[in-house]
Amino acid sequence: MKISDILKEDYIIDDLAAESKQEALTEVSLFLERRGAIQDHSKLLQSLLEREQLGSTGIGDHMAIPHAKVEGIEQIVTVFARSRKGIEFQSLDRKPVHFIFLLLAPPASTGLHLKALAKIARLFKNPSLRENILNTEDAGVIYSLLLEEDSKTS
Repeated sequence: MKISDILKEDYIIDDLAAESKQEALTEVSLFLERRGAIQDHSKLLQSLLEREQLGSTGIGDHMAIPHAKVEGIEQIVTVFARSRKGIEFQSLDRKPVHFIFLLLAPPASTGLHLKALAKIARLFKNPSLRENILNTEDAGVIYSLLLEEDSKTS
């Protein structure tokens, strides 16, 4: 699996306005609804918040991977969002989150869902990738950086 298989270039939010975890998840859910990728952002938001109650998806190193299984989608849908100022996400390392990689999967896609989670986590192990993404100005450059890093880890 390549990152380009699950992330479209126009599914990048280069500067989240959100200041809290719930605001960030709301902003990303609304983004997907406006793009027609989901029907109801409030249902998605509820699923994401329920998942967060089980434990934060803030995995550390300023990264969060909120995820949910969603009825009505036929393939994995992802959104990458950057917060320049950082968001309190109750992360494992207690650091603010600058990078949110939302992952949605059809209900019956457990294997693919887990592969995508692992791919995303592997990509963001590289501190120079995180720094480059944080410091770039453009969503297109963010996408290129992700593809470039993916080609190194594949």
